[in-house]
Amino acid sequence: MAVIKKKIWPGQFDTVASGKEKFQLRLADFDIGEGDTLVLEEWNPQTGQYTGRTMEKKVSGVLKFRPDELPFYSKDKVDQYGLQIISLE
Repeated sequence: MAVIKKKIWPGQFDTVASGKEKFQLRLADFDIGEGDTLVLEEWNPQTGQYTGRTMEKKVSGVLKFRPDELPFYSKDKVDQYGLQIISLE
């Protein structure tokens, strides 16, 4: 199991830490899988520095896709409306 460190902005850090946000939408430019640990390090974009706050989250699943390769939505519809990921409890 891998440990992956990523930046997270302050407002989003708080919603993830509180449990209100149970997902992360990320560019798929790194390898991550079920069972890995995602270490989120708070990054202040205004100062360009880490704040020192961190949290660890275990990855329960990963859905990777390219919007233009989705078989059930046309590229025009994706361009028009965008996509959303919905987390269910």
